[in-house]
Amino acid sequence: MARSVLITGARAVAALDLARDFAAAGWQVHLADSRHLRMARWSRLAVSHHLYPPPRQEGEAFRHRVAALVEEQNIDFVVPTCEEVFHLAAPSLRRDLGARLFAPDLAMLRQLHDKFAFVRVCESWGLPAPESHRLESRADVARFAGEASEWVFKPCFTRFGDAALVGPAPETLERITPSPAALWLAQRRIHGREAAFYAVAHHGKLVAFAAYASDWRLGGAASYAFEPLGDGDQAMLHDLAARLAASASLHGQFACDVMIDAQGRPFLIECNPRATSGVHLLTGAGTLARAIGEGVPMTAPSRAPAYLGPAMLVYGLPQALREGRLRPWWQLFATGREAISRPGDRWPLAGALADAAGFFLEGRRHSITTTAATTRDIAWNGEELDR
Repeated sequence: MARSVLITGARAVAALDLARDFAAAGWQVHLADSRHLRMARWSRLAVSHHLYPPPRQEGEAFRHRVAALVEEQNIDFVVPTCEEVFHLAAPSLRRDLGARLFAPDLAMLRQLHDKFAFVRVCESWGLPAPESHRLESRADVARFAGEASEWVFKPCFTRFGDAALVGPAPETLERITPSPAALWLAQRRIHGREAAFYAVAHHGKLVAFAAYASDWRLGGAASYAFEPLGDGDQAMLHDLAARLAASASLHGQFACDVMIDAQGRPFLIECNPRATSGVHLLTGAGTLARAIGEGVPMTAPSRAPAYLGPAMLVYGLPQALREGRLRPWWQLFATGREAISRPGDRWPLAGALADAAGFFLEGRRHSITTTAATTRDIAWNGEELDR
């Protein structure tokens, strides 16, 4: 009998790609989210779809529904993709899910998710990270006014990079108002190349890995195209990811943003203890599913880039025309793999556009950005869970 997997956070393209990979590996696949979204539902993939209450607003109801769903559907394995991972790891639900939840415990998740805590724990493990200082007040911020151009300022809990201030002007710095309840950090600016990696670890051992970079971003923050790094950088960051996995005894998915300085030295900037777009460089044949579900190590990832089709057309093409980069845009578009759809399964593209419109309208209703709207019901900023 096929094993069954529940993939949460079905709003993410990564969730749909993981669902395809688990299906290719012979698993019975269930997808779930707190929103009734169209992208995955419009796919021809043979999966079951489920709803649960929004974990940020209805935590207790969310925990009860997930526990019941796992029992009702005889779920063998739970794979989070978005920030619902923190709510799934709440102690009471963790007790119900046990080893079925593919994620570290909440204490480790917090260390990885809190940007200042992550730097501190990297230092204790001997892993390279930039000099960082926690900011709790305006007085803390003022200490950096004279050399703000050499620092990066960001909240300790944030996502998509849209709140980061890189080398801000003094008048911009004055707008930062941290407090003990809303901590920021100042991180030494590393001049060099940006990179990222996505990885999977089983009990501290790295079993899947992909390192990539992107010149195509939404407002300079979230990427929508993912180009594998060269062999040398892949090997260097693979070693770094393996050391991180071993140091933290990680069991789950994790991803890091990295800066590589002019001397070729990598620095860990921040960590996302969940799935990220690096998934798209590893899926297709069921091997990522076997790495996640069984701990079977993967071979080297595909050298082909991947991208999100709607964003490449809506944002990337105008950017390419503005910046005179039409040729590299076309080369990426022509040679890369579109992550949302597959031959014979194109409707998820239309679903993704419909979902994006919904999040845009929600952002307008709540006076927040569209990207903030995508995590409004799942974001976790270190609050007490199980209350």
